[in-house]
Amino acid sequence: MSDPVRGGGRRAAGELEGDVLGVLWAASGALTAAQVNEALPGDLAYTTVMTILARLYDKGMLTRQRVGRGYAYTPVRDEAEHTAEQMVSLLEHGSDREAVLARFVSDLSRQDEQLLQQLLRGDQEQ
Repeated sequence: MSDPVRGGGRRAAGELEGDVLGVLWAASGALTAAQVNEALPGDLAYTTVMTILARLYDKGMLTRQRVGRGYAYTPVRDEAEHTAEQMVSLLEHGSDREAVLARFVSDLSRQDEQLLQQLLRGDQEQ
């Protein structure tokens, strides 16, 4: 891929990875590249899906098991854990942790704010 963001309707590599992970998180078990490709919206080339799966595997985000001549893939972490890790990583790499947290909390909906307060108090299971 020369420039994953350019072109009409073309998705960026990170967006494709997110879409592939979304399909795998929604599945009840391991999926092959063909199954992932079938579940994705649009008309992606099979080789593109294979490349994304291989990249996610190389990053340690997927496990794979041999199925016939190919592999079936399963996410290492569930969606909540993956998202939480991304949030922590962003927070750790910011220059002003307090400002980031303050902005995050100020942008929460009333319901999310109440849920966060309950979680901090230990009132609700995660």
